[in-house]
Amino acid sequence: MAESTFLYVTFIRATPEALWRALTDTDFIPQWWMGVRAETDWTVGGAWKLVFPDGRVADTGEVLEFEPPKRLAIKWRNEFRPELKEEGWSHCLFELEPQGEAVKLTVTHSAPRAGSKLIEAVSGGWPQILSNLKSLIETGKALVPQRTAEPADA
Repeated sequence: MAESTFLYVTFIRATPEALWRALTDTDFIPQWWMGVRAETDWTVGGAWKLVFPDGRVADTGEVLEFEPPKRLAIKWRNEFRPELKEEGWSHCLFELEPQGEAVKLTVTHSAPRAGSKLIEAVSGGWPQILSNLKSLIETGKALVPQRTAEPADA
């Protein structure tokens, strides 16, 4: 089966436990995800969703794997752009590997179709979001400030 995949690798000066907390603390996530908040209890099989600052649902899914501080996998579907929602489900995997005084963070977002518009869209978003996470953890300051609302056509 044809698949579209976005792969991003970065090294963040932190412990695996600190990076894991940053990735999964629902109160901390908006600081690096530009105001977007996650709603979930991080239970395998449990619901997961991202919500824009204005209350609109951005993405929904299900927690597939939750192995602190190593692996987090989410079944993922875009909810706010009809052409992306109609593509159905994708899969996002976060893998953390200690590397001396840093952690290698690998994010793999894939969809079971060639030429996925969702994967094209996240290929532009993930680098900015993950660079924000890295800067926030390493310096205490995010690169891109939180948004108060997402553009209506985003």
